[in-house]
Amino acid sequence: MKTDAPDIPEPDRVPGAPHPRHAPRVIGQDTAIAAFTEAARGGRLHHAWLLTGPRGVGKATLAWAIARWLLAGADSADLSVDREAPEVRRISALSEPRLQLIRRPWDDKAGRLRAEITVDEIRRLLSFFHLSAAEGGRRVAIIDAADDMNTAAANALLKVLEEPPKDALILMIAHQPAGLLPTIRSRCRTLRLTPLAPRQMAGILSDMGIDEDAEALAALSDGSVGEALRLAGQGGLDRYQDLVDLFATLPRMDRLAASRFAEAAAGRAGADGDPFDLTITVLDRFLTRMARAGLMGAPLPQAAKGEGALMARLSPDDRAARIWAEAQARLSARARTGRAVNLDPAALVMDMVLELAQLPPAQAAPPHKG
Repeated sequence: MKTDAPDIPEPDRVPGAPHPRHAPRVIGQDTAIAAFTEAARGGRLHHAWLLTGPRGVGKATLAWAIARWLLAGADSADLSVDREAPEVRRISALSEPRLQLIRRPWDDKAGRLRAEITVDEIRRLLSFFHLSAAEGGRRVAIIDAADDMNTAAANALLKVLEEPPKDALILMIAHQPAGLLPTIRSRCRTLRLTPLAPRQMAGILSDMGIDEDAEALAALSDGSVGEALRLAGQGGLDRYQDLVDLFATLPRMDRLAASRFAEAAAGRAGADGDPFDLTITVLDRFLTRMARAGLMGAPLPQAAKGEGALMARLSPDDRAARIWAEAQARLSARARTGRAVNLDPAALVMDMVLELAQLPPAQAAPPHKG
């Protein structure tokens, strides 16, 4: 397996956090681990597995743990392996010849990562299975994430799944499996991972040296350690506070503040993350929490100062919750389309914010002071 150049960002790594292949263990996903190890140890190992669940709950960490476990020939029930085994060392260095990683490739001409996994990457997977067949033994491929495949790549992968190579295992990470081809889903066995409990989240964040703002990070990341680390590393809490403050100016939105918020999304992506992606994530979380507030009441703990009062005002009932939920689905799809066709991030975000400001719940007057 070819190692990427050290200066090229890894699309499957959360900025500011170690790559999942370096994680020492999988936390909080005992049910998924047991389902896989029982199938493997019982001789019922399916050729393709779809690892699903919210972004950042440990899907990639589990995929790499499975790869180490299989290629190192371990037989533990919890996927533990000898960390000094040569296969484990090679996997960590991305130099294990029986492992292939498929992810969004680097575009040399554009000087950035491609927005999609292309058909060329799936053809590279076919070559890997063909060339490694002569060596015999188990071979593993990790696709992170299957959601990133374009149509041609998905169709090429379907052919592999229909006629799986001998002793091959394909691990596909999917944040939104409903968006995959039904024929792909039907040929995979699914491992569903669940969000971590607050206590687990707090322990993990503490182990990583994040104690300040841990409660707000846990709330905003919705049980996803990966999201919590990304938000912490990219100033996500400050960005979310800016959004809450902006919507607190409704029903007459502060256009200058809205412009500043939108312009911040147009920064250049780098090793520390993508400002546009962070902005879309923050918007998505805001709308999700807004919809949830209409059904369950203002969120606790709060992820930003004044969030509870704002959501109590703008999402007081199930009717408002439905409007915010519909807006979340609509704008999420628009953001994905905008990224794919390289729309101006600032203009796209500004358009989204202004649309939200015109929704009926957003016209609720602030409580009278005095």
